[in-house]
Amino acid sequence: MGVRGKRRQFVLFGRGSWSETRRVADILRQETVGGALLLAGALTAMIWANSPWAGSYDTVREFTIGPAALHLDLSLATWAADGLLAIFFFVAGLELKREFVVGDLRDVRQAAVPVAAAVGGMIVPALLYLAITRGTEGAAAGWAIPTATDIAFALAVLAVIGRFLPTALRTFLLTLAVVDDLIAIVIIALFYTDDLVPGLLAAALVPLAAFTALVQRRVRSWWLLLPLAVATWTLVHASGVHATVAGVLLALAVPVVRSEKAGGPEAGPGLAEHFEHRFRPLSAGFAVPVFALLSVGVPLGGVTGLGAVLSDPVAIGVIVGLVVGKPVGIMLATWLVARFSHADLDEDLSWVDVLGLSVLGGIGFTVSLLIGELAFGIGTDRNDQVKLAVLAGSLAAVLLAMVILHLRDRVYRRIHEQEMADRDHDGVPDNYEPDPAPGNGG
Repeated sequence: MGVRGKRRQFVLFGRGSWSETRRVADILRQETVGGALLLAGALTAMIWANSPWAGSYDTVREFTIGPAALHLDLSLATWAADGLLAIFFFVAGLELKREFVVGDLRDVRQAAVPVAAAVGGMIVPALLYLAITRGTEGAAAGWAIPTATDIAFALAVLAVIGRFLPTALRTFLLTLAVVDDLIAIVIIALFYTDDLVPGLLAAALVPLAAFTALVQRRVRSWWLLLPLAVATWTLVHASGVHATVAGVLLALAVPVVRSEKAGGPEAGPGLAEHFEHRFRPLSAGFAVPVFALLSVGVPLGGVTGLGAVLSDPVAIGVIVGLVVGKPVGIMLATWLVARFSHADLDEDLSWVDVLGLSVLGGIGFTVSLLIGELAFGIGTDRNDQVKLAVLAGSLAAVLLAMVILHLRDRVYRRIHEQEMADRDHDGVPDNYEPDPAPGNGG
């Protein structure tokens, strides 16, 4: 993709490096498979919860397992929310740190776009939710529910409706969702922590420090690192802070660059990339789908059915926040970055493309469901209404994005052909190769 007219200092959604393009493509493939499994888990949960065997679904979710002496005698639903999602946030933390340390986002101007978009996509939905639920008792606790973007769900949709979406736009959506997840974990830590026990939180720093010391020395031995990670998670959980915070703290301790030895850089990938390669399949293929299976199931009739959702201010606030608030917030923040950085969109793209991605950002699922449980409690009528609202809002976002992106499909196919053209058959598309030096036959 080129730049129209005179090149400006900064181009929004310009082409990145080939190494980053290949890495993002690999991530997208794994997350797309994970998204399909997530959808399968959610669908299974809904069918199960509305079948003649609905009682067994509740029995499974409420089944308690774990050592009581460590205050870990938790239900399977809680294990999924507190334990499995810690793996999800560990991978998100690794991805974000790598992007900002050695990825294309180490350029402050490049990083400003998805970061600003994520912040805008948090503020506007929250404000809309609070405006709609004003005066509703207890509703304010759920202000953060419509602020999250589910990357696995969004990429599963892209696999169907946006296979030829330009790499720069895919990278933007991926990075936006990762930053979104990290903002969500900060929100959870600051606003959804009850009965904080400072002593236990301080104690968690001991295994975390030991874990940090080992990974900084590039130690990869699971039998050393895993017990320290589990100890950190256990103490954070016992402290009253949501245990998923431990996943992010552990991820941020992992070094991104390779160690320097006398003979040069250590062979093989950096430790963050190594862990990401190992844990992403576990996160996308198991942790998130199981969380969906144990969280989404809710009866479609009665006090928590569709009729109640359409008349409940909290549920309406969630739907409007996702379908309207997220796109408006993402679009507005992106436009402001362009406006104040004197940047242009790449010449092959238009603001309609940004709108399509912004609408995809309204697919809230994993983190939205988690925050709903934290805000209103697992198994409560209001939380069940929130689940249906998240599903309804996400489905509406999918349908709107399908319409918008389909209108541009022909353009995306043309851009994809240009991006992937490899006339010299060297395995690297021509557009990602440096221009030949004068006098070298180019």
